[in-house]
Amino acid sequence: MDFLAPLLQALAPVTLLYITIGVFLGITIGAIPGLTGSMLIALSLPFTFTMEAVNAIAMLIAMYVGAVSGSLITAVLMRMPGTAASVMTTFDGYPMTQNGKAGRAIGLGIAASFIGGIISWMFLIALAEPLSRIAVRFTEFDFFSMIVMALLLLVVLSKGNMIKGLIAGLLGILIALPGLDPIGGNYRFTYGIAELRDGFKLLPVLVGLFAGNQILSEIIKPGKGRVQSGISQSLHGMFMSLSDLRRHGVNLVRSSVIGTWIGILPGVGANIGSAFAYSVAKSFSSEPEKYGHGSEEGVIASESANNATVGGALVPLIALGIPGSVVDAILIGGLVIHGLQPGPGLYRSNPEFVQTILASVLIANVIMLALMYLITPWIARIAAVPTKLLLPGILVLSVIGSFALANSWFDVLVMLGFSVVGFGMERRNYPLAPLVIGLVLAPLAETSFRNATMYTDGDILPLVFTPIPVACMVLTGIMWYFMFRIRKNG
Repeated sequence: MDFLAPLLQALAPVTLLYITIGVFLGITIGAIPGLTGSMLIALSLPFTFTMEAVNAIAMLIAMYVGAVSGSLITAVLMRMPGTAASVMTTFDGYPMTQNGKAGRAIGLGIAASFIGGIISWMFLIALAEPLSRIAVRFTEFDFFSMIVMALLLLVVLSKGNMIKGLIAGLLGILIALPGLDPIGGNYRFTYGIAELRDGFKLLPVLVGLFAGNQILSEIIKPGKGRVQSGISQSLHGMFMSLSDLRRHGVNLVRSSVIGTWIGILPGVGANIGSAFAYSVAKSFSSEPEKYGHGSEEGVIASESANNATVGGALVPLIALGIPGSVVDAILIGGLVIHGLQPGPGLYRSNPEFVQTILASVLIANVIMLALMYLITPWIARIAAVPTKLLLPGILVLSVIGSFALANSWFDVLVMLGFSVVGFGMERRNYPLAPLVIGLVLAPLAETSFRNATMYTDGDILPLVFTPIPVACMVLTGIMWYFMFRIRKNG
């Protein structure tokens, strides 16, 4: 593909400005414990309505890149990761801070984040277009089987109780049912409520689950005082040298590849990619006893992998229209809002748009590298601000964003209702990811299955006698088997 034209488009002043804003906001929010990239992107969706689609999606992806990267700052300095993506970073990053090496730990983490992002971007460039071309030839049964595989893998890979993951996924499917029947054209499950004819809109649901939920959590159970011992430390020594690259090169590449492929799996997330890469790095290390006590290898493995999951998760999103993570599910909402249909047809109908977005991922990683080195000392201090001081502004944005979608107070009520749902689920340890991805994928699965059975006059034998559905069933069975083994032995 000719990459120069999309790169120049992504470097246009307005697009570049939005990417920079996105990375900066992502780093800032990602560094504040309790606030997440998912919440930031969900809140930002309404404010992209008047923007050009390429600028809007580029900014949202830049927020994604920035949020995963920014969380390492407080993980290292305060032993409080801004997001779950950097939990593994705390194991070695904070001990390095206690040993007076905060700058070294953050510097290694920033460089590893950048390299992980670039390697995953290379995979994204290599895989997205060929996969989308192959996907154009898929049948409706093929798409249905892949969507079901994504949902089933999401359940088995959910943290904690698998039954709770299954319940959350089913709840997401149920939430997707009210509204207009995609095939028959009649209204269903509206119960006489006119506002439900459009179903539960994705945006208010997402804002409630992630932003409203966080507000309720802070009101009902305020966060404890922040650990601030690392913030006053010197951050000198933040640049990785060539000798560091030579010494840690194998770990960087291996962890980045692991993070990329973990990211491609639906609903797994950066925290799983980080944990898996950390475990592999420890098993290959010549000094495994240092892990958990300030190992540079541990910081590098965690940060390269969690950033690599970003590019990996974008592969199924762009090529197949299947979200690889919760953030990708929100990005699908952004594409739909701007009149773009996610899936293999996106590359065929809007190739310039997709190529520019791919170029923006590269630019976002470069800007992330520069901003992380420039603003880390200030971001570290912002992160020390109590979350309760930030939440009133978040509440106002949540209400405005939900109302602005259709000038409807019903959407505000939906947002508030799902704030309670999200809060209750997390209090009972039900994962939110299966609900969100179930909500996004259920309409696609229903449309694919019903179209397929219309073509075959109700015959569903292609689901068990054609290659792609059979391959999906086998892969799902293998993953379930190994995850059961891991959970049983764990």
